[in-house]
Amino acid sequence: MGNLQNIPYPDFSAKISIILVEPQFDGNIGAVARAMLNFGIQDLRIVGHDGNWSTETRNRAKNAQTVLESCTTYNSLEEAISDLSIVIGTSGKRELGSKTSLRHFISPSEFSHRLIGIDGQLGIIFGPEGIGLLNEQLTKCDLLMTIPSWEGYPILNLSHAVSIVCYNWYTANLLALTDFEKEKLIIKDSERLLSPELRQTLKESIARLSKNMPTKEHRRQGIEEVMTRVIFRGLPLDDEIHRIIGVVNDSQLALKYMYENPELWEEYRNEN
Repeated sequence: MGNLQNIPYPDFSAKISIILVEPQFDGNIGAVARAMLNFGIQDLRIVGHDGNWSTETRNRAKNAQTVLESCTTYNSLEEAISDLSIVIGTSGKRELGSKTSLRHFISPSEFSHRLIGIDGQLGIIFGPEGIGLLNEQLTKCDLLMTIPSWEGYPILNLSHAVSIVCYNWYTANLLALTDFEKEKLIIKDSERLLSPELRQTLKESIARLSKNMPTKEHRRQGIEEVMTRVIFRGLPLDDEIHRIIGVVNDSQLALKYMYENPELWEEYRNEN
């Protein structure tokens, strides 16, 4: 019963990519490959690995050797996510105090149900064991995901975390094939998430807007991150993003003009 069966992979599982950033233990790579194939997911991407699999990796993968064989490796996270429509970073860390900009998490269940039926490639990023993704890596993500767990020991084993995410994706999509009550949660095939190129254009527009805002320098990154999170949380489509980009670009040009003419900015602040 543990053998790989010769049956087709589910179409919806081809839309999700699992990205590991500098995994520390060979065994975990193999365990992740096995967990992915348990749910028909094959696109494994690894940042910071040469793709030469050790015996331990092969053994832990069991019958998921096909995932290892098709795995692509990258030198940087930017390269690994360049063709994706939505990038989701994972973290088990709990921010405290005033550090709220990275606390807007979605759960694996919410992520899966909201993205049923999408047309576009999704990427879910997992950081190194024991360390997780760094803040500068999380800022490259459009959404953040966390697995609800006991606060006393919230960090999961890497392959266990991947299993939970893949399970939620698989079951949500499988149920949607026959459950018409979920129609309101489904993005139709005629409506697609923004393209990777449009995603990058939006992020660049937001960055320019933040740069031209007349505010203290240390606030710019926070403003940029919050705007990105809020916009992507709505899972915008191509036509919606075109409109948002137009508004953002017009706003940043107006702010740039005010920034270069501080007397106008002071006049505006006094009037408002």
